[in-house]
Amino acid sequence: MSLRCLLVDDSIRFLEAARTLLERDGIPVVGLASTGAEALARAAELVPDIVLVDLDLGGESGFDLAVELADRVSCVIILISTHALEDFEELVAASPARGFLHKSDLSARAIRQVLGNGGGAAPS
Repeated sequence: MSLRCLLVDDSIRFLEAARTLLERDGIPVVGLASTGAEALARAAELVPDIVLVDLDLGGESGFDLAVELADRVSCVIILISTHALEDFEELVAASPARGFLHKSDLSARAIRQVLGNGGGAAPS
């Protein structure tokens, strides 16, 4: 599976750091978005294989965005956050996302683990 990635987060600093990290690890980041509307437009335009979506987009819900993305674009969605999975486990499980990653665990390896285990969080 190709791993062209779209990153969605309201923090420009995080977007740049994550882009650098993932591209260094061999995952091309084809786009960045900081709002739900921007993410939907970029996803439609760029057709990424994976979309990493922050749960909290500055007042917008990453869960709601995940549903919209799943309805509009054929891609794998992985939810990300600085909050622990336990805080949102039921919502993550009920979402169309393939899984969840804590931002501190973000790496190409962790993304591949989520893709390979069929759901849930990446194993520690």
